[in-house]
Amino acid sequence: MGLNIAVAGKGGTGKTTITGLIIRHLVKKGEGRVLAVDADANMNLNEVLGVGVHQTIGEIREGLGATPVGMTKDAFINYKTQECLIEAEGYDLICMGRPEGAGCYCYANTLCKKYVDEIVDGYKYTILDNEAGMEHLSRRTTHNMDIMFAVTDSSFRGIQAAGRIRDLVKELKLDIKKLALIVNRVPDGLADETRAEIDKLGLELAGVVPNDELVYSYDLEGRPTAELPDESEAVKAVSEIMEKYLAGEE
Repeated sequence: MGLNIAVAGKGGTGKTTITGLIIRHLVKKGEGRVLAVDADANMNLNEVLGVGVHQTIGEIREGLGATPVGMTKDAFINYKTQECLIEAEGYDLICMGRPEGAGCYCYANTLCKKYVDEIVDGYKYTILDNEAGMEHLSRRTTHNMDIMFAVTDSSFRGIQAAGRIRDLVKELKLDIKKLALIVNRVPDGLADETRAEIDKLGLELAGVVPNDELVYSYDLEGRPTAELPDESEAVKAVSEIMEKYLAGEE
C-alpha cells in the first residue's frame, strides 16, 4: 500500500508551492510513481509542476454527450475521467478543476474523490493539494490520509487557522493518521512568540521553510517552481521535512 499525503492551509501561504516541492522530492527519490491530485477548483498545481492540462474532471459533465451503445453511463463517465489523467516524468497528475459556467463544485468533487479512490493503490505516493480553507474537510475530499501537512505563514492568525484545521479534522473524525504544521516563508527564523503559539495550540511542527528569493524569482518569471535547483533554501527545507516523515512511516 502506498503513502497518502494531503496538503491544506489558508489562501496565500504558498500551499501549492509546498505541494509541488513535495512532489519534486518524491520523484527525485525514484522509489515509485507519484499520483498528484489538484483538488482545488482554482487549480494551479500544474503551473507549479510545469505541465499543461488538456481536460479537468470539472469539465466532464458539460462535454459528456450521449452514452455509447453497450456502455453504462457509469462506465462512460469513468472512461472520460481516465482521459483527464496527465502523464509526466515520474508522476501522473489529475485536476478537479471546475464546471463550465455557473454551478457548484459538488459533482466534480465527487468524481475526483471516486476516481482517486479507484486508482490510488497503483502508486507509491499520492499527494493531494486541497483548496484553500476548510470546506474540503467538510466535504470529506481529504480522507484516508497517512499525513496531512497544514501550511501556514508565521503570523498569529495563520497559526490559529492551522489549529482550526486540526480541530475540524478531530470533530469530523476524518481518517488522518498524522497532522503536522509547515511554517512557510519565514524571513529570519521562527520567532519565540510563534513557537509559543504553536505549543499553546498543541500543534506538531513538521518544519520551517525560509523565505526564498529563488521561489519569488521563479514565480515572477512564470517558471515552474518544481524546477528549482537543489541549492534552493525552500527545496532543501521541504526535502528535510519529507525525509523525516518518510522515515517515520517506514
